[in-house]
Amino acid sequence: MFGKPHLRYERRLSKEGYSAIVGVDEVGRGAWAGPIISCAIVMPLDHRVKNVRDSKELSPRKRKKVAAKIQEVAISCSIGIVENTEIDEMGIVQANEESMIRAIRGLSVEPDYVLVDAFNLQSLSGVKQSAVAHGDATVYSIAAASIVAKVTRDQIMDELDRQFPKYGFDKHKGYGTEKHKRALDKHGVTQAHRLTFHPMKTMLK
Repeated sequence: MFGKPHLRYERRLSKEGYSAIVGVDEVGRGAWAGPIISCAIVMPLDHRVKNVRDSKELSPRKRKKVAAKIQEVAISCSIGIVENTEIDEMGIVQANEESMIRAIRGLSVEPDYVLVDAFNLQSLSGVKQSAVAHGDATVYSIAAASIVAKVTRDQIMDELDRQFPKYGFDKHKGYGTEKHKRALDKHGVTQAHRLTFHPMKTMLK
């Protein structure tokens, strides 16, 4: 547990002259089904939203409320989606980065500095960036991005559950669970599954 995310990065960068400071995070990297989704967000530094923390620390109901407030006050907020079929084509590492790049490109403001959870974006050019370990738990802007990304992906997985009601996507959100594995064994793969991931890859041999 890291406690409440701080604004030290954003405030230091603001003092150095950067204005559009972007927080970026992704969700869905390890799932067996569904897209990988990133959020890029620019938050005001003079209006802090309550309960912004690592999305995994919030209940689904609380996450939805906090995400709505974040989007209400955000200077700019953008979602980047890479579908499961694209993940199979490009691989999860490239898909992870591509979702973040798409989110950044979708912002309504030109980014001055990008704060990314955990790793550098190799294909991001023309803007400075920092990779922050445990950024989703410690850096305010990244934590805000993690919440919006998580809520957005959960909504997509709920829709996939309506399309494929036998798999429990509304519960496990596409991640590997015993229930998910049993559903795969019984019903086979769907159009939402990542076919290059195990156990789907093994099932299709």
